[in-house]
Amino acid sequence: MATFTFELVSPERVLFSGAVDAVVLPATEGDMTILAGHAPTMTALKTGFLVITSNPGNGRRILVRGGFADVNQNGLTVLAERALPAEELTQDILDREILQAEMAYDATNEPAAKHAAESAVAQLREAKAALNF
Repeated sequence: MATFTFELVSPERVLFSGAVDAVVLPATEGDMTILAGHAPTMTALKTGFLVITSNPGNGRRILVRGGFADVNQNGLTVLAERALPAEELTQDILDREILQAEMAYDATNEPAAKHAAESAVAQLREAKAALNF
């Protein structure tokens, strides 16, 4: 399988930089799988798991909370607002993330912001269930 260059950056650190076979993005329009040779595109990300595949049958999951993905001729770059590798997630961390999203929901009356916060709460609860916490 052909590989391409992928870089995942959060405000705190570079979480991944290297060659990959595929990356599944939690795009706002729906999950997207990026493979080598993908058409150039830019998309916003929602809260969810980004999955990096660098070896067939081997996927690394990273929980992202918002950001942007840019696919171009050089590869894929993701600038995440927040990103936490699945192996670093704990029940306490997820509970704090859920609380922050709930507080964002309560703090606004703007319909679009309320919907985004409500979606983030639901997706974080799904992530918590998927990790069996």
